[in-house]
Amino acid sequence: MKTFCGRANPSTGALDWVEESEEYDYHQEIARSCYADMLHDHDRNKKYYRGIRAAVARVQARGERVVVLDIGTGTGLLSMMAVTAGADFCYAVEVFKPMAEAARRIVEKNGFSEKIKIINKHSTDVTVGPDGDMQTKANVLITELFDTELIGEGALPSYEHAHRYLVQAPCEAVPHRATVYAQLVESELLWRWARLQPVAVEGARLAPPPALGLCAGAHSVCDVQLSQVSPGSFTALGPLCTMFSVDFSKPMSSAFQSHSSQFEARAGGRAQVVLSWWDLDMDPGGSVVCSMAPSWTYAQPETAPWRDHWMQSVYFLPSERRVCEGESLRLTVCHDDYSLWYGLRSPSQQDAQPEAPPPRPCCTCQAHLVWTRPRFGELNDGRRTESYVRALRSVLTADSVCLGVSDGSLLPVFAHMMGAKKVFSLESSRTSQQVIKQVLEANSMEGGVELLEVRAEQLSSKDLGGEQVSVLMAEPFFSSSLLPWHSLFFWYCRSALAGVLRPDAAILPRAASLHLLAVEFQDLWRIRAPCGSCEGFSVSPMDEMVQKSLDFREAREAEPHPLWEYPCRALTAPAEVMTFDFTQRVPQQPISSRGSLPLIRPGRCHGVALWMEYQLIADVTVSAGLIGPVSEKGECEWSRHRKQGVYFLRSPWESSGRAAVSYSLTFEPALGDIKMDFSVAPQ
Repeated sequence: MKTFCGRANPSTGALDWVEESEEYDYHQEIARSCYADMLHDHDRNKKYYRGIRAAVARVQARGERVVVLDIGTGTGLLSMMAVTAGADFCYAVEVFKPMAEAARRIVEKNGFSEKIKIINKHSTDVTVGPDGDMQTKANVLITELFDTELIGEGALPSYEHAHRYLVQAPCEAVPHRATVYAQLVESELLWRWARLQPVAVEGARLAPPPALGLCAGAHSVCDVQLSQVSPGSFTALGPLCTMFSVDFSKPMSSAFQSHSSQFEARAGGRAQVVLSWWDLDMDPGGSVVCSMAPSWTYAQPETAPWRDHWMQSVYFLPSERRVCEGESLRLTVCHDDYSLWYGLRSPSQQDAQPEAPPPRPCCTCQAHLVWTRPRFGELNDGRRTESYVRALRSVLTADSVCLGVSDGSLLPVFAHMMGAKKVFSLESSRTSQQVIKQVLEANSMEGGVELLEVRAEQLSSKDLGGEQVSVLMAEPFFSSSLLPWHSLFFWYCRSALAGVLRPDAAILPRAASLHLLAVEFQDLWRIRAPCGSCEGFSVSPMDEMVQKSLDFREAREAEPHPLWEYPCRALTAPAEVMTFDFTQRVPQQPISSRGSLPLIRPGRCHGVALWMEYQLIADVTVSAGLIGPVSEKGECEWSRHRKQGVYFLRSPWESSGRAAVSYSLTFEPALGDIKMDFSVAPQ
């Protein structure tokens, strides 16, 4: 059966109707999931196996029949481990239908069909009894319900229900316990992701609106690969605190709770950010521990296991506060059934009443609804701002009529500050308008920029008060963009606005270019690598399903990834492979580029990294990818503000001799997309 799905095209802005089969949707979900990453996480798998063997042995030692409940079974791997360890029967629950089907195939392929029952339901819908999904309650509970924040996938309600209805008391649990850790730090780098900082423009100061400083920010967790955040970029103001533990072998509640840790500040500074992660004890004695700690906490950082399905968390305090070395502080963490948040206070601030827990953060300024954390970092990047100011300075005159086309951009504000006659800004939403309006009001610039909530193709000279635009400007940034070339939406806007542009109008940026280089990833390759087998069990049906999803596509696709979090080595020189001239309208005919890049370093070529660079004026370019030269060893420094595109090769290429990466790229104007294909061959 085929269905038609309406999707907004991020490049053209048009509503596209895409025909898809149900099977395609399922395979795409699996292909883009983290299952491959988890299957390649040997540290996790081995420790789960050790914990499962020990739990099964404890039940057998009591002379009981071992009945296992595996919630969130995924591929069925943990259930197969349990049966191999001696379990008599296992109920494996998986709510995601295509994954449950994959688990059935994997369990059958490994010969466990008689001892493992796959239940395609949410665990809270599972029933026990003669006519139920389970014939009897389980005495071993195995789960993998965790995310970076530990409880974000609904682990607590699932455990609460399982202990009430699906497992015996007492029961063995794997993992047995989780412990959450946190550390209070000052970090200018990380704090830039949470608050708009003052911006210097031509000797003037653009102040952030007071509402932004008073806002507690977004409540959602900021998950990152903290191993890639250098300890030199933050100052620890306190010790690593044990915040709370959860015993999964006992009944629990998913209701609101708060926990505190009191300590003396180890250094003075501005308390801004809480770094957090958690450990899993796979057994009651804590002898088998699976840790999410970043690599810089290890005596030998290179021995730290890499995971992408579980990372670390960054929490921003509602407001920064100055603390003194030796000051007594109390860090409090609260959680509901799905999320965590932190608060800080000095115990001396307490009065006779019990201390009230910090309220859950909620954005009141609207900026956190418009700007993502990387976007905050981009707006706070002084060097980047100077590039745009320098470019504006070269095209602005006292008679300039400027039009900005970006989402929640400060460029129109800059143009007004720099003396443009009139400034207009197209905003994608009413919320975005309100945020920019706050910026203008905070700096006594009311009326300095006229905010227009209208699509580019609908804009007329009447909307501009009869004016013709002499400077069309963009960063370009659009909240709908996922891949680097989705920012070409600006090109389509520029084409639609041709009727309101002066013949000699300056277009900023004047052009964009697509760049690429072939890379060897340190770890990211795992998320798309075939598994075949995992800890001795065949999981090849998973590889078959992922491959089938790739075969459904007319052409291979790139994926968006923030490469600053995923170290890689360049195996070719970076190359500019396609140019888009914004001074002209979008062409009717496709733009194609073909060629090859020689591999100049030995290594394992996993794929190709792609990014956009924007030529603002002749001598000012801003990169959304590489932000410095590649080192002699091939090390790369990537922009933290934008995601880059990654095209994974079907099979990695061992580059020990002379070889080259061939590329074929075609920009389809009607689709706003770039069709691409890459291959590696010896020279």
